[in-house]
Amino acid sequence: MLDIKLIRSNPELVQERLNTRKAGEYDIQPILDLDSQQRSLEGDRSKLQARSNEIGKAIGKKMKGGADPKSEEITALKAEGNDLKKQLAALEPKEKELKAQIQTLVLALPNLPDESTPVGANETENVEVRRWGDEHIRSNEGILPHWEIGEKLGILEFSRAVKVAQSRFVTLVGAGAALERALINFMLDTQIEAGYTELMPPVLVNSESLTGTGQLPKFAEESFKCADDDLWLTPTAEVPVTNLYRDEIIEADNLPIHHCAYTPCFRREAGSYGKDTRGLIRLHQFNKVELVKFVHPKKSAEEHEKLVGNAEAILQALKLPYRVLELCSGDIGFSAGKCYDLEVWLPSAETYREISSCSNFYDFQARRASIRFKEAGKKGTQFVHTLNGSGLAIGRTMAAILENYQQPNGTVEVPEVLRPYMRRDFL
Repeated sequence: MLDIKLIRSNPELVQERLNTRKAGEYDIQPILDLDSQQRSLEGDRSKLQARSNEIGKAIGKKMKGGADPKSEEITALKAEGNDLKKQLAALEPKEKELKAQIQTLVLALPNLPDESTPVGANETENVEVRRWGDEHIRSNEGILPHWEIGEKLGILEFSRAVKVAQSRFVTLVGAGAALERALINFMLDTQIEAGYTELMPPVLVNSESLTGTGQLPKFAEESFKCADDDLWLTPTAEVPVTNLYRDEIIEADNLPIHHCAYTPCFRREAGSYGKDTRGLIRLHQFNKVELVKFVHPKKSAEEHEKLVGNAEAILQALKLPYRVLELCSGDIGFSAGKCYDLEVWLPSAETYREISSCSNFYDFQARRASIRFKEAGKKGTQFVHTLNGSGLAIGRTMAAILENYQQPNGTVEVPEVLRPYMRRDFL
């Protein structure tokens, strides 16, 4: 959530930065108008309250001096005091309603792109930072799409999953299920060794949690909601892990906090109809290992780069070619101020596809979720900076393995680092 004080004190800057996301989509003027009204009411209330306090003190002083409680002067003061109380009572709901309207509008605003974020309209203007590995180390000739080789090997079952649920679901069979488990365990083990503390959080989350990380209220249609409870299926472990610290004050000495977590994730993929309808790229249910950080603002940029490196380490260990993109202002997520995407090479399509987004949210989520820290010897508290990234999306990693490790004889080689987990060399 953006700081209302920043919107109020520097509206030109805020509007300019929001326009780099998508010009004309976000207008802060209604917020400024309501804020002006609310502050005017607040000023009126303060004056009325001050006068009410004066009257109370005056009556008390006169009564101590022996004035008759029924005297004309005391009666007039009491009448004025009662009138002031009625005015104050009438102002309170108006001010409360204005604050609620402001809150609703501010919650709908995305984060401001960082000054270092490239300005661009859409994904075509993202900036490639680096590549790793040789996408042509294996010939693309004869490479089957991952869903075809998976079905040939009998490890991916799509048609029966549709019968059980609907389209965009999959059942993993035999070595497919084993590969999924191997990837989860390998990713968690790698990140634990890198200093992350593993969590296994709830996968049902309440509305306040989704609001804290930015999925609500704007993206309600993207998530699955339980009909009879204020609970949603989590779209990513970022939601429950971040909100574990909601409404808390962390001691500065305990920062940074690094967590990794495996969860199943659930997304409606609203607006993606017709895209990636086959395979493992865009499912309604998928597994993911997530990396979440809570850091001191001064360490924010440094921790972001390290986070990207932690996600890259998985791809490098699996020897999967990838590239790193710095997302432009028109393509970064709602809550992010700066974001890097990792894209893995899929030889069947001869293209790179997203496998991880590593975002720095700065204090945007911390404001929404009220996650603060306190430094010893200093007054007051500050908002932490939160960061997160996929480390990695399991299904997309499996897709990349099925294509990049495909053999001429129709088998798929198991990456070396996964063999201790799977106890086999080929699928």
